[in-house]
Amino acid sequence: MEDYEVIVPFQSLQALGCHVDAVCPKKKAGEICATAVHYFEGDQTYSEKPGHNFTLTADFEALYVSSYDALVIPGGRAPEYLALDEKVIALVKQIVEARKPIASICHGQQILAAAGVLQPRGYTL
Repeated sequence: MEDYEVIVPFQSLQALGCHVDAVCPKKKAGEICATAVHYFEGDQTYSEKPGHNFTLTADFEALYVSSYDALVIPGGRAPEYLALDEKVIALVKQIVEARKPIASICHGQQILAAAGVLQPRGYTL
């Protein structure tokens, strides 16, 4: 996942007094997920540099949608893989069915698209 797209929302929500959990499928609380920083090197070109080691705070397998008020999906390359995970898709659908807000950043929308929860709004240009 993109370093700033996970760390900034996580710390910002904590600063507002929210309880925030970070999870990853097949990982448990205390385990690490490496992040990446996309460094722009010129016109429409970037390289991927190592970011921080981000410590997970809860077990993905033990999540209960009823325990949470919202979902934040960071971007980066992780959504490309997470969009293929049936348990991730099921969790997103449960959150939508519970009518809880979801924020997705950058490539995070790939997960929402895979879950079939994006709604066309009929905007015209």
